[in-house]
Amino acid sequence: MGVARLLAKGWVVFCLYAGGHAFVQALVHGIALPEALQSVAICVLLFGAMGLLFVAGFGASARPNAPLLARLRPRDLIPTFDDTVFVAFVAVSFAVQVYFVSEIGNTPVGQAVQKAMFSVVPGLPKLADRLDDCVLNPQRVYSISLAASIAWLLAIVYVASAASRIGLTAGLLRLQQALRPTSFGPTLLAALYGTVAIVGFQLLYIGSLYGWLGCGGFGGIGGVLLTGLAPLMLAYLIVAALVTLKASGPES
Repeated sequence: MGVARLLAKGWVVFCLYAGGHAFVQALVHGIALPEALQSVAICVLLFGAMGLLFVAGFGASARPNAPLLARLRPRDLIPTFDDTVFVAFVAVSFAVQVYFVSEIGNTPVGQAVQKAMFSVVPGLPKLADRLDDCVLNPQRVYSISLAASIAWLLAIVYVASAASRIGLTAGLLRLQQALRPTSFGPTLLAALYGTVAIVGFQLLYIGSLYGWLGCGGFGGIGGVLLTGLAPLMLAYLIVAALVTLKASGPES
């Protein structure tokens, strides 16, 4: 997977996820449905177009002699199985934050998921401690921690699922690189994705980021993106790094 395509996918998911939460918050604050939909849709379209324009320029600069439309084929718009699973998990994480956390609450299922993920993800206890330092309501701390726990559970399941197909995906990447060479080869891409994934792993999974953020960073749309979307984005990046690393090696 090329850098431009990865950035484009990530930016689209980011904008839609943030826009969805902005729309829900607008409804909660009593804004009428048409007005909320119109205002949020305009912002999402503008920010989405801005990011995609930058990504398209970056992708075009890699092969200046090849027209962009000539390189964009209908099959490129069809999501892969891993992409479909990723989008489904993002939708589940969004639904959990918006609705299911309040329904699960302090049920045995919710408590079991939180305890299990707290023992697996070192960053989750640090997140809960940081939220306590911000003097939030204990129920609010529990809700945020539970939503983050479910997001990390989905991220781990996604990595495990995608890893079972890594050989096939790497083979398709080799074929794509042979048909359409880019300025970034599989080895360079693996190093780039791996470096960013390691940094993200340290910041999010280990939890180094939480101690650096002010209390305002855990509220609003930024907070829900950090706890609900960031773990899945990191999982997607880790899979991309593994695929490109496999593709950079000899065929087996």
